[in-house]
Amino acid sequence: MAQCAYNVGTVAEVLGTFEQAVLLEVLRLRDEAYGRAILKAVQERLERELAAGAVHATLERLEGKGLIASRLGPGTDIRAGRARRFYRVQPAGIRALNDARRTFHNIWRGVRLPS
Repeated sequence: MAQCAYNVGTVAEVLGTFEQAVLLEVLRLRDEAYGRAILKAVQERLERELAAGAVHATLERLEGKGLIASRLGPGTDIRAGRARRFYRVQPAGIRALNDARRTFHNIWRGVRLPS
């Protein structure tokens, strides 16, 4: 089995489906990738309600793996002066997404489901 540069093990063991969904939304949102926006985008993409804590825990996990980085933005009036944490995908995150997509295609290659 091939080793991943960003973590020990294979992508199937490292980057789960929900992690992929969160990582892809961070990528799509670009400069507007903060907690609540990511939560809303993932809910829309997956067409289901999610606990905010699930997304935040996933963001922390992805940051711990070096797949995303975060920074604090300025405080806003709507948030009573509290800062928003913004996220961006790191090169390792792009590699992880590409590896996950390749793995997905490899798993399904040659499979034909009965009609």
